Amino acid sequence: MSAARARRIRFSLVMLLLLGLQFYVRPRLGNPRVAPDFLMLGLMIFAIRSRPGAAAFAGFLIGFASDALTPARFGAAMLANTLVGYTAAWGRAVFFADNLLVNAGFIAAGVWLRDLLVLVASGTGGKELVVQLGVWSPLLALSTAVTGVLVLGIFRDWLDIRLEE
Repeated sequence: MSAARARRIRFSLVMLLLLGLQFYVRPRLGNPRVAPDFLMLGLMIFAIRSRPGAAAFAGFLIGFASDALTPARFGAAMLANTLVGYTAAWGRAVFFADNLLVNAGFIAAGVWLRDLLVLVASGTGGKELVVQLGVWSPLLALSTAVTGVLVLGIFRDWLDIRLEE
């Protein structure tokens, strides 16, 4: 087996693990507004490794899956995840995310931006928008970033991401 194929298989296994965690573990972690978003974490990890077009397409697919589960605002998550995936892949080239702290901030910013875009695209306004963006989104971003640091630390070699400590 070639080295490139082995890397793709290991990366795919980590992404499948995150998918399983999203649908099996996340509902059991309590309040879904603060439980880590493993799909978004997978998108951000994918965006760190890929080109903007591929990351945007992955964001579109993740957004489609999210929208299928919440049909009341269908399309908002597709738009938000597509834009965040594209922006994250583009931003990776600018910020050179080789540090765990930078990656944590990168993931947290992506989660918060996604929440902002979903709320605006779904027509949320007023007090609910302020509470969501000021309280719940930062908590979700923090929990997802901490989980991301753990995943990147544990699977560093499998993900082929250079991390300085």
